[in-house]
Amino acid sequence: MVMLCFLLDLRTLSPPLLRDLKQSLLQLANFYAISSPRGHRSISKSKSLLDKIGLCYVFKNRVSCSTEMKVAYRPSGNFSLRDFHHAVNNLPHDAFLPELNNCIAVSCCDVHLPSVLSDKILYSWGGDNEDVGRKVIVISSCLLENLDSVINKTLMEAADKCISVDFILLEKVSTGVGALSESINNFIKNIRDLENCSFHNHLPDAKVLCSLVKQWLQDLRDETEQLQARLKFKRNILGSLNQICCNLFPSFTHIIDEFEPCQSCRCHGYPLDDEHRNKMVKSTCCPVTGNELDTLDSTVNSLKAGEKTVLFMPSFHYYTKLQHVTTPIDFNIIDRTNLKSLSEGLIVGTPFVVVPSSSNELDDIDQTELNNKVFQGLCSALHFLDQGLVCSSRCNTDTMRETPFKCYYILLPSDNGVMLFRRLAGSEEVTPVPDVSQSFDSTEAKDIKDSIKASLLEIEVRDYNPILHERGFHQKLNVLVKESLHFGSLPTKSEESPHELKSTQGESLSEHGSSKKTKGMIAFEEKTEMEISQMDLKSGQDKITARITEEWEQLIVNEIPNINSSTCVSKPKLDQLASTPTESNKPLDEKTSRILERLEIPRKLKAKVSSPIITSSSSPSDACMLTKKPLIPFGPTQTSDMGTNLSQPMRPNFQRVRRKYR
Repeated sequence: MVMLCFLLDLRTLSPPLLRDLKQSLLQLANFYAISSPRGHRSISKSKSLLDKIGLCYVFKNRVSCSTEMKVAYRPSGNFSLRDFHHAVNNLPHDAFLPELNNCIAVSCCDVHLPSVLSDKILYSWGGDNEDVGRKVIVISSCLLENLDSVINKTLMEAADKCISVDFILLEKVSTGVGALSESINNFIKNIRDLENCSFHNHLPDAKVLCSLVKQWLQDLRDETEQLQARLKFKRNILGSLNQICCNLFPSFTHIIDEFEPCQSCRCHGYPLDDEHRNKMVKSTCCPVTGNELDTLDSTVNSLKAGEKTVLFMPSFHYYTKLQHVTTPIDFNIIDRTNLKSLSEGLIVGTPFVVVPSSSNELDDIDQTELNNKVFQGLCSALHFLDQGLVCSSRCNTDTMRETPFKCYYILLPSDNGVMLFRRLAGSEEVTPVPDVSQSFDSTEAKDIKDSIKASLLEIEVRDYNPILHERGFHQKLNVLVKESLHFGSLPTKSEESPHELKSTQGESLSEHGSSKKTKGMIAFEEKTEMEISQMDLKSGQDKITARITEEWEQLIVNEIPNINSSTCVSKPKLDQLASTPTESNKPLDEKTSRILERLEIPRKLKAKVSSPIITSSSSPSDACMLTKKPLIPFGPTQTSDMGTNLSQPMRPNFQRVRRKYR
């Protein structure tokens, strides 16, 4: 994290240059206000932005005729976009001294650089946080004369505290080229031994100022950590080297499309989001202090500029919510551009293939034919000229919403009668390109180029065909589906109320309880029955018997019925399995024997106790559901044998039911 302190020498800045410089400072503040954290190291849970911009200026007092320095904006915890705009707009506009218009250098003492690099100003900003770096940016139209011992000592102390100083010279057109070059060389020699000092001279045009703003913004956002990558070749590209290390920089930065309304507290200006404000509850709390806010302590006339900047708006401000675009979308042609000069780093967003409208979208057939001819003629002409059409619209094709800001697009021709529509980055979205120019021996460079060229000729050359470059989506998904099929399907768990899991002794003997058992005992799925009929008889009998044994163990021994069992089969099918000779001669396993012992009851009650009836539910949604009640009564019955112990469960008798054929 870097804190910037701007020191403006207003004596040397002409009114037009000062006006442009003010706009650059306001743009820097606006970009910083809507900035969002990037990367895992930049994520912060703070509700506001840290104040990392300071502004000082040097002017000549008309009364005392002395040069003074004042602080226009002092960082104080949280960044205030309103206060910074107020400070920049109120810079003195009459501080320019015409007598300095033809001067190349001014006295270094008049800049008051030691006053800025002191405990009262720069060193007190940011507190005692050692992670906060500091940079002083001195902007002037005149160079500083030979640095004296005081300035040198101040700069050396700043270097010990890891504070960098950047001198920016905005050249004047009337300045002589030869004299200026000599003065620049002398100044560079004076700061050459200071590693924390740098010097840059620029012509103050719009492009240069925009580039400076983006560089300062990168310092504020702490985006110095680049994305590192390696280009790996199948063969050696130079000698034994088969890879090239490089850094990746984004060529553009997205900006917001709207300013959202919000409710905020008046005490700190923080938005009252859903975490601190519930629409169903009238009381609200401050996100900082947690104190309850009254009606007058919060305001609904606020707008969010980005994620952490809130602006209080007057009550008459009207907010229009972004609407989805309605077809047809209007794109206004601005001008033509040469495709050779167009940087591909400026092309962003989703591409769209453009074809002429069909006859269904136009009423007249003749009009449709004319529209197709004009479209083909435009595509052919642009392709012949190797040019494209730059368009503007209020529609953002990435979000398909109308925006209050313009969006720029380019129409690219082709030789096959169709065109391509791409979005272009605007001035607010462009990021500066890193300077990679390096000086090295031309002879050595030629040898390296020849060696690399020979290595490249060994790589196969062919036109890019997307059909031959699959990403592997279908293969990966097919493998996952295959693994899921091997695992088998999981039955969904139905929600049962707790009272259905309980049963009483009286309900098990009463007719009302018997009817409930009859309705909800076991439901049968026709799908399972069809699957059993298709299986091999021997293997099917073994699998179903094992499943039934497991469910009866859960139901009788553990008294935990499996509601959504996939082994629910029809009663005739169970009778068929029970009556087969193969099953009757097969010895019983340990689990089945233990279950049958539990199911044994006294012989006197075998004739009086009815077996549970297996029915199918009338509703498909109730299929394969078990009533969560015991299959046997646990209390005394109204039979003549009152002394018989009924704690033993009944052994189920699966009666064979004949299927009726229509």
